[in-house]
Amino acid sequence: MSAEANIGVTGLAVMGRNLARNLARHGHTVALHNRTEGRTRDLVERYGDEGTFVPTYSAEEFVAALARPRKLVVMVKAGQPTDAVIEEFAPLLEPGDMIVDAGNAHFADTRRREQALREKGLHFVGTGVSGGEEGALHGPSIMPGGSAEAYAALGPILTDIAATVDGTPCCTHIGPDGAGHFVKMVHNGIEYADMQLIAEAYDLLRHASGLSPAEIAEVFRGWNSGRLNSYLIEITAEVLAHTDAATGQPFVDVVADRAEQKGTGRWTVQTALDLGIPVTGIAEATFARSLSGDAALRDAARGLPGPARTPIEGGADFAADIERALYASKVVAYAQGFNQIQAGAKEYGWPIDLGAVATIWRGGCIIRAGFLDDIRAAYAADPALPTLLTDAGFAAAVRDAQDSWRSVVATAVRLGIPVPGFSSALAYYDGLRAERLPAALVQGQRDYFGAHTYQRVDRPGTFHTEWATREQAETEV
Repeated sequence: MSAEANIGVTGLAVMGRNLARNLARHGHTVALHNRTEGRTRDLVERYGDEGTFVPTYSAEEFVAALARPRKLVVMVKAGQPTDAVIEEFAPLLEPGDMIVDAGNAHFADTRRREQALREKGLHFVGTGVSGGEEGALHGPSIMPGGSAEAYAALGPILTDIAATVDGTPCCTHIGPDGAGHFVKMVHNGIEYADMQLIAEAYDLLRHASGLSPAEIAEVFRGWNSGRLNSYLIEITAEVLAHTDAATGQPFVDVVADRAEQKGTGRWTVQTALDLGIPVTGIAEATFARSLSGDAALRDAARGLPGPARTPIEGGADFAADIERALYASKVVAYAQGFNQIQAGAKEYGWPIDLGAVATIWRGGCIIRAGFLDDIRAAYAADPALPTLLTDAGFAAAVRDAQDSWRSVVATAVRLGIPVPGFSSALAYYDGLRAERLPAALVQGQRDYFGAHTYQRVDRPGTFHTEWATREQAETEV
């Protein structure tokens, strides 16, 4: 077969199929391959009129259908299946060709694969793709890593198919090796935190204000017309307004309250621990999903005592307080995520532009929101911004929300409504702004039991107190 496709997709489940269709719709000739031949045939039969597809039915035929330098997009399950695809195709490729992993791979795996293929003269481009199956078809947010040379060849194709906001494609070269998948991982972590905060807002409106799901849907629709405008707020209103056809009950009341997860939230938290970056909002969201899914533990604890949940007065005022608390907590969650990206960039030598990351997250991806344009502007004004919380605009918004934020958390505690997202965000904010933290006592404890030493505020150096002696003498070490 003569080379005729300028890009190929292997792995034609929903995401791969939609990405291939998106490419074809934008005028690209797309080679198709799947381990199960039926999926290839089905795609061509159903969507062949959307553009030019080149169906292939073996690895050799697939590679032969690609123009040099070959661009081979892998859309298979992360982990061993990705390694298996690489092992199948890499021996058939030539120096300068590229394998593009557009799945949810762990960035450490991407770094390993990129190094191994670089030694063979091949480019490996770990690429974060966010937006789900609809985004893959209509325009996702795309976060490619890999070499600058690879992006020079691949970038024009990716920007073609990405979402656009104000004429700007939601795609940019993030940085070398695993940078793209790292940023996608943090995106998913922020997504966990955002969803948890929205769920807590719903829980408070339901069980503190006594509103019905349909009434809460209207509250969320109102919020979506303001500063909380986002895809997640929009779909939350739709979910809450939905009625179950089988029972006539609110949909949210017939769904089991056990949230699942695919692991990217855990990866974000684990990596943050390694980097020493507190991402408390993402961690609490991840743990909240774990707690919700532990049915046996929850059944065993069902009889534990708690306060009565008496609906509070002033529902409209309390809803306004929750909106402010939600906004402030979102600022904290995003601030923590961007701090993690900063730390990852420093650790791995990636020149990541945080403003560019905020720019490409404005459309296509799950956390897309008007709020991200404010983040883009904050980093445009100060690329070295230490935290979003010190940006003048966000600092003023959080200051104005502070009384409501504290009132909401206090009300939740008084009524026994769990709000780990709201409360951990507030605790992080208070920790940042504190003039002096109790860590001084922790250092004293560590020195007492383990001679771990400490620093002083009145003179430089490292010190240890001989706690076991009568005089408790201090020595400089």
